[in-house]
Amino acid sequence: MRFLPSQEFRMGKKILIITYYWPPAGGPGVQRWLKFVKYLPEFGIEPIVYCPENPNYPIIDESLVSEIPDHITILKQPINEPYGLASWFSKGSSKKISSGVIPKVKKQSLIEKAMLYIRGNYFIPDARKNWVRPSVEFLSNYIKEHEIKTIITTGPPHSLHLIGLRLKAALGVKWLADFRDPWTTIGYHKDLKLTQASKAKHLELEHNVLNSADEIIVTSNHTKNEFRTKTKQPISVITNGYDSHNISVVKKDELFTLSHIGSLLSERNPLVLWESISELIKENQAFSEVFKLQLIGVVSDDVIESIHKNALKNHVDVVGYVSHEVAIKFQMSSQLLLLIEIDSEDTKAIIPGKVFEYLISETPILAIGPKDADVAQIIKSTNTGTYFNYNQKSELKAQILSYFEAFLNNTLKVNAIGLQPYSRKALSEKLANLIK
Repeated sequence: MRFLPSQEFRMGKKILIITYYWPPAGGPGVQRWLKFVKYLPEFGIEPIVYCPENPNYPIIDESLVSEIPDHITILKQPINEPYGLASWFSKGSSKKISSGVIPKVKKQSLIEKAMLYIRGNYFIPDARKNWVRPSVEFLSNYIKEHEIKTIITTGPPHSLHLIGLRLKAALGVKWLADFRDPWTTIGYHKDLKLTQASKAKHLELEHNVLNSADEIIVTSNHTKNEFRTKTKQPISVITNGYDSHNISVVKKDELFTLSHIGSLLSERNPLVLWESISELIKENQAFSEVFKLQLIGVVSDDVIESIHKNALKNHVDVVGYVSHEVAIKFQMSSQLLLLIEIDSEDTKAIIPGKVFEYLISETPILAIGPKDADVAQIIKSTNTGTYFNYNQKSELKAQILSYFEAFLNNTLKVNAIGLQPYSRKALSEKLANLIK
């Protein structure tokens, strides 16, 4: 299927963007390239998007469809994914796993264990591998017919980089490989029950991609440093970012709301936070009367269980997934925004897409994660909140109490600085300079 651009669109240098996530897919992964496509034409670039015709998206957000510029060409081809077959065995488990919610080993059913083993060892690098060959066949003809000189692949899913690898070898096009997350060092690889042969295959594919692409794009300095040990190809950091919006909130919540926007998976479970809040509720009557924890997005059963064990059941509101527009309203109306990352060496490179919208929400950020994480530096340099490690319970508890006292005095606010480099337009200009 092909959608043609309007005649009013000013033509620029053509680039082909190969992505799996595209509206109506929800989540931060889709927004990165949706925003690049929005702003690249301002810098003389004409983006052409290639995406699946019938994808199996775990999260749908129809509101993002309206943000697709009406002047771009969108190419779509069918994709054959295994999740339909997997859901025949267990629809619930299939949906959870495809959305990233992997139960802890002790709680995995036999079906879940089997699904993870099959996913990890029979679908390398991922469950979209069957889209590679038909995409290469289709795009080879399109690229030659339309004289496209530059292509961009974005992953995960990292199988899309294999499309770029083959097109580079066959046509000699300039190829930029965009890594929104690392490949072999990403946390969930440890949960896929990979055999030694499967691990070796992943490393081989990663090596081939990193050493064949003309330019590597990553979203954090940690990932750049990791990839520097694996390739001599140029590597550029282009983070995710924020975009302007017209959403307004008349006033903040009357309660002392601490809100987390996005997925809270089993391993992203800050016991130190739940314990600190529980103690504050017991020790401070005023805090107990107005504190509310809001969880907006997918939340694992393990996280809910931990919250309840800390006697927070009456203080938590699990909202579930909401549209991007509604999520922004929650960000702007909350008193505090919660940012959580797994306490692991592997997650220091992860900068969640939502953090950049947090930055412009005029709401203080309370963040917990591994020591020396890239996101900690962003929060510190922009003066938008506080960051703690998992072993800083007393400091964390004291900061929450300090925020609460500011809330009572009506002085809880943010004086952000240095945000402009993280705007989607500024980041798109940076990308345009790489393309040119």
